[in-house]
Amino acid sequence: MFEELKPHLIELRKRLFISVVALILAFFVCFVFWKPILHFICVPLMNVLPEGSEIIFYKPQENFFTAMQVSLFAAFLVALPIILWQAWKFVEPGLYENEKRFVVPFVFSATIMFLIGAAFCYYLVVPIAFDFLINFSGGEYKAMPSISEYVSFFTKLVIAFGLGYELPVAIFFLAKIGLVTEKTLIRNFRVAILVIFIFAAIMTPPDVFSQFLMAIPLIGLYAISIYIAKVVNPADPDIDSEDDEKELLEDKNA
Repeated sequence: MFEELKPHLIELRKRLFISVVALILAFFVCFVFWKPILHFICVPLMNVLPEGSEIIFYKPQENFFTAMQVSLFAAFLVALPIILWQAWKFVEPGLYENEKRFVVPFVFSATIMFLIGAAFCYYLVVPIAFDFLINFSGGEYKAMPSISEYVSFFTKLVIAFGLGYELPVAIFFLAKIGLVTEKTLIRNFRVAILVIFIFAAIMTPPDVFSQFLMAIPLIGLYAISIYIAKVVNPADPDIDSEDDEKELLEDKNA
Protein backbone atom coordinates (compact mmCIF):
# COMPACT_ATOMS: atom_id res chain seq x y z
CA MET A 1 0.00 0.00 0.00
CA PHE A 2 2.85 2.37 0.85
CA GLU A 3 4.40 1.74 -2.57
CA GLU A 4 1.15 2.82 -4.19
CA LEU A 5 1.02 5.99 -2.12
CA LYS A 6 4.71 6.82 -2.51
CA PRO A 7 4.42 8.59 -5.93
CA HIS A 8 1.53 10.71 -4.60
CA LEU A 9 3.48 11.62 -1.47
CA ILE A 10 6.50 12.60 -3.59
CA GLU A 11 4.27 14.74 -5.80
CA LEU A 12 2.63 16.31 -2.73
CA ARG A 13 6.03 17.13 -1.25
CA LYS A 14 7.09 18.76 -4.51
CA ARG A 15 3.96 20.94 -4.70
CA LEU A 16 4.21 21.91 -1.04
CA PHE A 17 7.89 22.78 -1.45
CA ILE A 18 7.19 25.10 -4.39
CA SER A 19 4.29 26.73 -2.52
CA VAL A 20 6.38 27.28 0.62
CA VAL A 21 9.29 28.72 -1.39
CA ALA A 22 6.91 31.13 -3.14
CA LEU A 23 5.44 32.13 0.22
CA ILE A 24 8.88 32.71 1.76
CA LEU A 25 10.08 34.82 -1.17
CA ALA A 26 6.90 36.88 -1.08
CA PHE A 27 7.29 37.26 2.69
CA PHE A 28 10.75 38.85 2.38
CA VAL A 29 9.47 41.26 -0.26
CA CYS A 30 6.41 42.18 1.82
CA PHE A 31 8.51 42.59 4.96
CA VAL A 32 10.31 45.50 3.29
CA PHE A 33 6.94 47.26 2.97
CA TRP A 34 5.35 46.15 6.24
CA LYS A 35 4.70 49.69 7.49
CA PRO A 36 2.48 50.85 4.58
CA ILE A 37 0.77 47.43 4.57
CA LEU A 38 0.06 47.72 8.30
CA HIS A 39 -1.22 51.26 7.84
CA PHE A 40 -3.59 50.07 5.09
CA ILE A 41 -4.85 47.27 7.36
CA CYS A 42 -5.43 49.70 10.24
CA VAL A 43 -7.41 52.30 8.26
CA PRO A 44 -10.85 50.72 8.99
CA LEU A 45 -10.04 50.68 12.71
CA MET A 46 -8.63 54.21 12.81
CA ASN A 47 -11.76 55.54 11.06
CA VAL A 48 -14.04 54.32 13.88
CA LEU A 49 -11.83 55.09 16.89
CA PRO A 50 -13.32 57.81 19.11
CA GLU A 51 -11.38 61.01 19.68
CA GLY A 52 -8.62 60.46 22.23
CA SER A 53 -8.31 56.75 21.48
CA GLU A 54 -5.31 55.21 19.76
CA ILE A 55 -3.84 51.88 18.71
CA ILE A 56 -1.14 50.66 21.09
CA PHE A 57 1.22 47.79 21.76
CA TYR A 58 1.98 46.76 25.33
CA LYS A 59 4.65 44.08 24.91
CA PRO A 60 8.21 44.87 23.77
CA GLN A 61 8.13 42.19 21.08
CA GLU A 62 4.58 42.93 19.92
CA ASN A 63 5.57 45.47 17.27
CA PHE A 64 8.06 43.10 15.65
CA PHE A 65 5.76 40.08 15.63
CA THR A 66 2.94 42.20 14.23
CA ALA A 67 5.23 43.21 11.37
CA MET A 68 5.97 39.52 10.78
CA GLN A 69 2.28 38.63 10.84
CA VAL A 70 1.34 41.44 8.46
CA SER A 71 4.10 40.45 6.06
CA LEU A 72 3.04 36.79 6.13
CA PHE A 73 -0.58 37.75 5.46
CA ALA A 74 0.40 39.95 2.52
CA ALA A 75 2.76 37.25 1.25
CA PHE A 76 -0.09 34.75 1.25
CA LEU A 77 -2.15 37.06 -0.96
CA VAL A 78 0.79 37.61 -3.31
CA ALA A 79 1.66 33.89 -3.51
CA LEU A 80 -1.97 32.75 -3.75
CA PRO A 81 -1.95 32.19 -7.55
CA ILE A 82 1.16 30.02 -7.25
CA ILE A 83 -0.33 28.06 -4.33
CA LEU A 84 -3.54 27.48 -6.30
CA TRP A 85 -1.53 26.45 -9.36
CA GLN A 86 0.39 23.88 -7.32
CA ALA A 87 -2.84 22.56 -5.81
CA TRP A 88 -4.22 22.05 -9.32
CA LYS A 89 -1.03 20.35 -10.53
CA PHE A 90 -1.28 17.92 -7.61
CA VAL A 91 -4.78 16.74 -8.58
CA GLU A 92 -4.18 17.04 -12.32
CA PRO A 93 -2.97 13.41 -12.87
CA GLY A 94 -6.41 12.18 -11.77
CA LEU A 95 -8.26 14.36 -14.28
CA TYR A 96 -9.30 13.66 -17.87
CA GLU A 97 -7.49 15.43 -20.69
CA ASN A 98 -10.41 17.76 -21.36
CA GLU A 99 -10.44 18.74 -17.66
CA LYS A 100 -6.72 19.51 -17.43
CA ARG A 101 -7.10 22.56 -19.66
CA PHE A 102 -9.01 24.40 -16.92
CA VAL A 103 -5.89 25.14 -14.89
CA VAL A 104 -5.65 28.79 -15.96
CA PRO A 105 -9.39 29.53 -15.50
CA PHE A 106 -9.23 27.81 -12.11
CA VAL A 107 -6.25 29.81 -10.86
CA PHE A 108 -7.61 33.08 -12.26
CA SER A 109 -11.18 32.68 -11.01
CA ALA A 110 -10.16 31.34 -7.59
CA THR A 111 -7.75 34.25 -7.07
CA ILE A 112 -10.31 36.84 -8.19
CA MET A 113 -13.08 35.40 -6.00
CA PHE A 114 -10.78 35.32 -2.97
CA LEU A 115 -9.84 38.96 -3.53
CA ILE A 116 -13.50 39.94 -4.00
CA GLY A 117 -14.35 38.31 -0.68
CA ALA A 118 -11.38 40.00 1.01
CA ALA A 119 -12.34 43.40 -0.44
CA PHE A 120 -15.96 42.99 0.66
CA CYS A 121 -14.72 42.23 4.16
CA TYR A 122 -12.24 45.13 4.24
CA TYR A 123 -14.51 47.86 2.90
CA LEU A 124 -17.83 46.84 4.46
CA VAL A 125 -17.65 44.21 7.19
CA VAL A 126 -14.56 45.32 9.15
CA PRO A 127 -15.66 48.98 9.54
CA ILE A 128 -19.17 47.96 10.65
CA ALA A 129 -17.94 45.22 12.98
CA PHE A 130 -15.32 47.36 14.74
CA ASP A 131 -17.59 50.39 14.92
CA PHE A 132 -20.05 48.21 16.84
CA LEU A 133 -17.42 46.62 19.09
CA ILE A 134 -15.49 49.78 19.94
CA ASN A 135 -18.45 52.12 20.41
CA PHE A 136 -20.63 49.56 22.18
CA SER A 137 -20.07 51.25 25.56
CA GLY A 138 -21.32 54.56 24.19
CA GLY A 139 -18.07 56.39 24.86
CA GLU A 140 -18.05 55.63 28.58
CA TYR A 141 -14.62 54.00 28.29
CA LYS A 142 -11.61 55.00 26.21
CA ALA A 143 -10.63 52.46 23.54
CA MET A 144 -6.96 51.45 23.40
CA PRO A 145 -6.93 48.42 21.05
CA SER A 146 -3.80 46.31 20.83
CA ILE A 147 -2.22 46.28 17.37
CA SER A 148 -1.44 42.56 17.48
CA GLU A 149 -4.95 41.58 18.55
CA TYR A 150 -6.50 43.75 15.86
CA VAL A 151 -4.24 42.34 13.12
CA SER A 152 -4.97 38.77 14.24
CA PHE A 153 -8.70 39.42 14.20
CA PHE A 154 -8.50 41.26 10.86
CA THR A 155 -6.52 38.56 9.06
CA LYS A 156 -8.79 35.80 10.38
CA LEU A 157 -11.87 37.67 9.16
CA VAL A 158 -10.45 38.51 5.73
CA ILE A 159 -9.24 34.97 5.07
CA ALA A 160 -12.63 33.60 6.15
CA PHE A 161 -14.42 35.83 3.65
CA GLY A 162 -11.91 35.00 0.93
CA LEU A 163 -12.36 31.27 1.44
CA GLY A 164 -16.14 31.62 1.59
CA TYR A 165 -16.21 33.37 -1.78
CA GLU A 166 -14.44 30.39 -3.36
CA LEU A 167 -17.74 28.48 -3.21
CA PRO A 168 -18.83 29.04 -6.86
CA VAL A 169 -15.36 28.10 -8.13
CA ALA A 170 -15.34 24.90 -6.06
CA ILE A 171 -18.85 23.97 -7.21
CA PHE A 172 -17.95 24.61 -10.86
CA PHE A 173 -15.07 22.16 -10.83
CA LEU A 174 -16.86 19.60 -8.67
CA ALA A 175 -19.75 19.71 -11.13
CA LYS A 176 -17.33 19.53 -14.04
CA ILE A 177 -15.91 16.23 -12.82
CA GLY A 178 -19.39 14.94 -11.99
CA LEU A 179 -19.23 14.95 -8.19
CA VAL A 180 -22.17 17.31 -7.66
CA THR A 181 -25.32 18.17 -9.59
CA GLU A 182 -27.96 20.86 -9.39
CA LYS A 183 -30.31 18.40 -7.70
CA THR A 184 -27.73 17.51 -5.02
CA LEU A 185 -27.26 21.17 -4.14
CA ILE A 186 -31.01 21.87 -4.03
CA ARG A 187 -31.64 18.80 -1.88
CA ASN A 188 -29.04 19.98 0.64
CA PHE A 189 -29.99 23.66 0.55
CA ARG A 190 -31.29 23.77 4.13
CA VAL A 191 -28.23 21.98 5.43
CA ALA A 192 -26.02 24.41 3.50
CA ILE A 193 -27.78 27.41 5.08
CA LEU A 194 -27.23 25.93 8.55
CA VAL A 195 -23.54 25.29 7.83
CA ILE A 196 -23.13 28.82 6.41
CA PHE A 197 -24.63 30.44 9.51
CA ILE A 198 -22.50 28.30 11.82
CA PHE A 199 -19.40 29.25 9.80
CA ALA A 200 -20.39 32.94 9.94
CA ALA A 201 -21.02 32.77 13.69
CA ILE A 202 -17.56 31.27 14.29
CA MET A 203 -15.63 33.57 11.97
CA THR A 204 -17.25 36.97 12.61
CA PRO A 205 -17.55 39.22 15.68
CA PRO A 206 -20.35 38.43 18.12
CA ASP A 207 -22.80 40.98 16.70
CA VAL A 208 -25.61 39.53 14.61
CA PHE A 209 -25.26 42.15 11.87
CA SER A 210 -21.70 41.05 11.00
CA GLN A 211 -22.81 37.42 10.90
CA PHE A 212 -25.54 38.30 8.42
CA LEU A 213 -23.05 40.31 6.34
CA MET A 214 -21.12 37.07 5.87
CA ALA A 215 -24.00 34.60 5.72
CA ILE A 216 -26.30 36.39 3.24
CA PRO A 217 -23.67 36.77 0.46
CA LEU A 218 -22.61 33.14 0.96
CA ILE A 219 -26.22 31.98 0.63
CA GLY A 220 -26.44 34.03 -2.57
CA LEU A 221 -23.23 32.43 -3.83
CA TYR A 222 -24.67 29.01 -3.02
CA ALA A 223 -27.76 29.85 -5.09
CA ILE A 224 -25.50 30.96 -7.95
CA SER A 225 -23.58 27.71 -7.55
CA ILE A 226 -26.82 25.76 -8.11
CA TYR A 227 -27.22 27.47 -11.48
CA ILE A 228 -23.54 26.86 -12.27
CA ALA A 229 -23.94 23.14 -11.53
CA LYS A 230 -27.06 23.05 -13.72
CA VAL A 231 -25.16 24.52 -16.68
CA VAL A 232 -21.92 22.59 -16.17
CA ASN A 233 -23.34 19.20 -15.19
CA PRO A 234 -26.99 18.96 -16.31
CA ALA A 235 -28.71 16.01 -14.65
CA ASP A 236 -30.07 13.12 -16.70
CA PRO A 237 -33.91 13.37 -16.76
CA ASP A 238 -34.27 9.58 -16.60
CA ILE A 239 -32.06 9.37 -13.53
CA ASP A 240 -33.93 12.29 -11.97
CA SER A 241 -37.28 10.56 -12.42
CA GLU A 242 -35.91 7.37 -10.87
CA ASP A 243 -34.55 9.35 -7.92
CA ASP A 244 -37.91 11.09 -7.46
CA GLU A 245 -39.70 7.75 -7.40
CA LYS A 246 -37.26 6.43 -4.78
CA GLU A 247 -37.76 9.52 -2.63
CA LEU A 248 -41.57 9.17 -2.85
CA LEU A 249 -41.34 5.52 -1.82
CA GLU A 250 -39.04 6.38 1.08
CA ASP A 251 -41.45 9.09 2.25
CA LYS A 252 -44.39 6.67 2.10
CA ASN A 253 -42.49 4.01 4.00
CA ALA A 254 -41.47 6.55 6.62
